[in-house]
Amino acid sequence: MLDAVYLERDAERSVEIGLLADVAGGRVGLDGVLADLDRRGRRGPVPGRDVAWGFALDLRDSVTLRWWPQGITTSADSNAEETYAGRSVVLTTSYSKTLRGQNQGARLSVFDISDRDDVCYQHVLLVEAVVRDGAVNLQPVRTHAGGIVWHGPYVHVAGTARGLYTFHVDDIVRVPPGMPGTFGYRYVLPMRYRYAAVTAQGHQGIRYSFLSLDRSGEQHQLIAGEYGRGGQTTRVIRYDMDAATGLISTDPAGASRPRALDLSGIEQMQGAVSVGGRLYVTQSLGRVTRGSLWTGRPGAFVRHRHALPQGPEDLCYWPSTQQLWSVSEHPLLRFVFSMNRESFDP
Repeated sequence: MLDAVYLERDAERSVEIGLLADVAGGRVGLDGVLADLDRRGRRGPVPGRDVAWGFALDLRDSVTLRWWPQGITTSADSNAEETYAGRSVVLTTSYSKTLRGQNQGARLSVFDISDRDDVCYQHVLLVEAVVRDGAVNLQPVRTHAGGIVWHGPYVHVAGTARGLYTFHVDDIVRVPPGMPGTFGYRYVLPMRYRYAAVTAQGHQGIRYSFLSLDRSGEQHQLIAGEYGRGGQTTRVIRYDMDAATGLISTDPAGASRPRALDLSGIEQMQGAVSVGGRLYVTQSLGRVTRGSLWTGRPGAFVRHRHALPQGPEDLCYWPSTQQLWSVSEHPLLRFVFSMNRESFDP
C-alpha cells in the first residue's frame, strides 16, 4: 500500500508570483500582516472540560455563515525557537461556503498571541496567480483547508482528494483596492506549489482531511489523516520533511512517498498529532455535543469525553509549553484554544 499512494509536486509558480508582486508594489510577507492586525479575539470561558486557555473570534467572524474555521498550526511548528519575529503566532485556515452565488475559496488567519490579554489578528486570502495575455489574474484556492502545517517558510494546506497546496509566507502581498479576484481582502497569499495526490490503479486514494507536524525526532514528519464516517476509511499517513527547505522530501523521481500508513483511525476524527510516539486525536460530534479527545496508539486509544468545545477541528502541538492547540468551527462557538497534554496522559 505504501507504494500505491504518494504526492507529486508540480512546477514552482515563481513567474506568476513575481508578476503579482509587481502589480501590488512588492511583497510585504508575514511581517507586513503582523504590523496590520485589525481584529481582536474575545476573552471569556471556552467550553470543554480540559481546555486550559483560549479565546473566541470577533463577533463578525463568530457569526458568519460564509467562513468555517478548520486548520491550525503555530510558530512552534515553524522553527525550533517557536516564535516568528519575536512573536508567538497562530495560523488557522477557513473555507468558504457558497453564499449568494459566490464562493471565496479559503483563507488564512494570522493571530499574534504574544499578549494573552490582547490577541489581535488579520485575514489573508489564499489565491492562485494565473497569467493570461501577459496580465496576472487571481483565482481563489477552493479547498476545504481542513489542516495546515507551517514548516520553515512554507505553509502546507490540506486539499482532501487533491493533495496539498503549498505557500511561502514571504509571498504575501497587499493588493490595490478593488483588484479583481480579491473579494475586498487587503492581503493575499499566492500558491507556490501543489502536491497532487497520486494513487496506483486498483487502490483507494488518500483523503488529506487534516495535517500536523511531528518534530519529536531528528527527522521531522508530516502527518495527514482522513475524516471518515459511515464505513469510510480513517487512515493516518506520514511523510518525511526536509528540515533545510521546509518542503516535503522527494525521491530522485520527484515523488514524495509515505514513510508509514496506519489503517486504524477513529471515526469522525478531525485532527491528529503525534508526540513521543503517542497520538492525540480530536473527534467532533456535531453542534450540540462537546468534542472528544482520544489518546494512545492505534488499536489502543482512550477516549476523553466532552474534553473540547463543540466542533473541534485540526490539532497541533507546542513543545515548550507541552500544550495541544485546536480550533472549533460552529457559528457562535468559534474558539482558538489550548489544552495541557498532561491532562490526557496516564
